Amino acid sequence: MATGYAELLRARHAVRLLVGTLVGRLPNATAPLAIVLFTRAEGGSYTLAGVLSAVYGLSNAVGQPLLGRAVDLWGQLRVMLPAALLSGLGTAVFALAGIDPLPLAWAAMAVAGFFTPPLEGGLRALWPSVLKAPDRVHAAYALDAVAQEVMFTAGPLAVTVLVAVWNEAAALLVINALGVLGALSVVVSPPSRRWRSAPREAHWLGALRSGGLLCLLGAFFFVGLALGSIAVAAVAYADGHGDGMISSYLLSALGAGALVGGVVYGGRVWAGEPEARLRVLVAALAAGYLPLVLVPAPAAMTALTGVAGVFLAPALACAFVVVDRHAPAGTVTEAFSWLVTAFGVGAAAGTAVVGPVIEHGGTAAGFGVAGAGGLAALLVLLATRRVLAAPPAPLPGAPLDRVETDHGGSVGAGSGTGRQA
Repeated sequence: MATGYAELLRARHAVRLLVGTLVGRLPNATAPLAIVLFTRAEGGSYTLAGVLSAVYGLSNAVGQPLLGRAVDLWGQLRVMLPAALLSGLGTAVFALAGIDPLPLAWAAMAVAGFFTPPLEGGLRALWPSVLKAPDRVHAAYALDAVAQEVMFTAGPLAVTVLVAVWNEAAALLVINALGVLGALSVVVSPPSRRWRSAPREAHWLGALRSGGLLCLLGAFFFVGLALGSIAVAAVAYADGHGDGMISSYLLSALGAGALVGGVVYGGRVWAGEPEARLRVLVAALAAGYLPLVLVPAPAAMTALTGVAGVFLAPALACAFVVVDRHAPAGTVTEAFSWLVTAFGVGAAAGTAVVGPVIEHGGTAAGFGVAGAGGLAALLVLLATRRVLAAPPAPLPGAPLDRVETDHGGSVGAGSGTGRQA
C-alpha cells in the first residue's frame, strides 16, 4: 500500500502539484466553518451564517464549471491565477468590513465563491501528463482523495487555532493568503503551464451532454448537502455544550475517518465496474450519517463522526473514475468542476436549510438533515443505475483522446478526457 503511494509521489512534479492544490483549496475547504464562526462573532444568527455560507457556496458552484471551461479553452495559468487573487480579495473585504452593511457582505462572499480557482479539477487534468499511465492515474485519484482528508482534518483545527491566537477575521485573512500562494505554486509549475485540453466538440452543454455524468452530479448534490449540514450542526452542538473547540473536534474526526477509509481503499486494485462499486460505497456512507441524530456526549459524538467519514474518500475516489469514464472528450477540467459544483450547491443547500432546522428542531434535527442527504444520494444512484451502467463506447475509427505530456508527446486518456483506450 505505502509502496504504491510512494511510487506515485516520486514522479516529477507530483508532490508540488498535490501540496499546492491542497493549500490552494484551504479557503474553500474551511469556508463553511470560518464563515459561521466569523458571522457569530460579529453578532449574526445561525440563519444569517447559513445564508452567507450559502451565498459563498452557490457562487462557487456557478463559478467552478465556468472557470473550468475557460481553463479547457485557455489554459490554467491565464485563468486560475487571476481567479485566486479575486477570490482572496472578496474574502478580505468580508473579513475587514464584517456583516454590516449586509449587502457588502453578500457581495464579498459572492465574489470569493465565484472566483475560487478550479484547482481540484485542474489537478485531475494534470495527472495524465505527470504519471503517463491510466492505472497510475486512477491510483492517484485515491491518493488525491486521501490527501484532501488531511486538509479537511487540519483545516478546521487551523481555523480554530487562528481564532484562539488572534480572532475570526485574522483566521479568514491568513487562510486565504495561504490559498493564493498554493494556487500560485501550481499554476507556475511546468506541467500546468504546458497543459492543454484534448480537442472538444463545439457544444453549448459541454460536459453536461453526458447522461451518466448528470446522474452522478445528482447523487453528489445530496452528498454535499449532508456535509454542508454537518458543518453548521457541529457548531450548534459545540455551543450547546459550552465549548467552541468541540466543533473542530467533530469536523476533524470526520476528515480523519475519511483519511483512514481513503488510505485503505486506495491501497488495493478493485475488480468490477466502478459504477456498481459507487452504489455500495454511497450506501455505506449514508448508513454512517444516520447515527449522528443520537447526539451523545462529546467523546462518543466525536467517535460517531469519525465512523461517518470512513466511506467519504472512497466514494469520492470512485466518483472520479466514473467521471473519467463518462465525460465527453475535451471537457476534462469542466467535467470535474461540475462535480465540485454539484457538491458545492448541495453543501450550500445544506448550510441554508440546516440553520432554520436547528433553530426550530434542535441539534439532533440538524444532524438528521445529513442522514436524509445520504439516503437521497443512494436513491439517485439506484434510480439511475441503467443510465449510469457503463460509458458509451467510442465510435469505430474515432481518434483516441490525447493529452500533452511533460516531453511534448501524448498519452492515452486517463483523467477526464472521457474515453479509455
